[in-house]
Amino acid sequence: MPRADFRFAHRLRVRYSEVDAQAIVYNPRYLDYADLGVTEYFRALEIPTAPGPQTPEFHAARAVIEYKVPIKLDEEIDVCVRATRIGRSSMTLQVELHGAGAQRASEDLRATVELVYVHVDVTSHRSEPMPAWIIERIEAHAGRKLAAEQL
Repeated sequence: MPRADFRFAHRLRVRYSEVDAQAIVYNPRYLDYADLGVTEYFRALEIPTAPGPQTPEFHAARAVIEYKVPIKLDEEIDVCVRATRIGRSSMTLQVELHGAGAQRASEDLRATVELVYVHVDVTSHRSEPMPAWIIERIEAHAGRKLAAEQL
C-alpha cells in the first residue's frame, strides 16, 4: 500500500461524522487524519504511543495544510507519512493524503500537511533533546540520515 516515494501509509475510510452538508470532509478533519497517520507511523516504528513511562512526549509546534482536491464521504484515503528532518529536540513530518491506491506523488493528491513536533519533558513541558533510540528508529525506517549533527 505505501507509495513508491513513502515507506509508510495508513488507509482509512471517510465516515459520515467527518463531512459537512455537501458530503465533503470538513477542513479541520485533515489534521485529525494527519494525527492518525502519525500515530500509526510511530506504532509501525515501535515508538510507544499509549501513556506510560517509556512513551515520549511530543507537542505540535507547527502545522501547515495545503488543500488540493476535496475528500468525500465513504472514500478510502491513504495517509502517507515520512520524517524529513530531525533537529536537537524537534522533527518535521510530511503527510500526504491521497485517494486509495495512488502510486506516485502526482496521483490523486488531496492535501499535504507539514507537522513540526517538539520533544518535551512530560512534567515541565520544556523542550529536551530527542532520544537517540527514536532517531535511530526513524532513520532506519527512512533508510537515510535525517538528524543534524549535534554540536
